[in-house]
Amino acid sequence: MKWGRRKRDVHEVTDARPSLTSDIHRREISYLIKMGIRTLCLILAVAVPVPWPYRLLFIAAAVFLPYIAVIGANERGKGTPPPTFQSPEANQTEIPLHRREIGS
Repeated sequence: MKWGRRKRDVHEVTDARPSLTSDIHRREISYLIKMGIRTLCLILAVAVPVPWPYRLLFIAAAVFLPYIAVIGANERGKGTPPPTFQSPEANQTEIPLHRREIGS
């Protein structure tokens, strides 16, 4: 029998998903940017004298951007790599990769 330390799996920081707080912050910023663009399009469509094709384009953007902004804000965890599993057997003493959140 060999005495000494048991070999343990090493988990890298890059395996962890972003914290819930940073994910919410990223989605809030994205939503606010899209709604700011919508507000700008609404102002351009009403207050600035531009030809009708441009005015219709600004109105269409002001109508459809809220839908796009809400869909984007509700996409939790997009842009993060899926969890990777090193071994087929589950170790019941450790937190699963999809449940790890630092600082929350």
